[in-house]
Amino acid sequence: MKEEKRVITLDGYEHGVMVNALNELRNDLIEEQRPTDAVDDLLLKTIDAPTKKQKSRSHDEAR
Repeated sequence: MKEEKRVITLDGYEHGVMVNALNELRNDLIEEQRPTDAVDDLLLKTIDAPTKKQKSRSHDEAR
């Protein structure tokens, strides 16, 4: 069975909020001496997520 993937689109501010929230969760887990593996993986995936430039139609393309 193929793994289902989800795609979300975040602006720069939202991306920062997500990274900060995951980092805070990671810090809390460390303080509680609980494993952080899943949060570490998600944090790295979020930090390394590719950006997608908005395609804008130039004046020539609109014709």
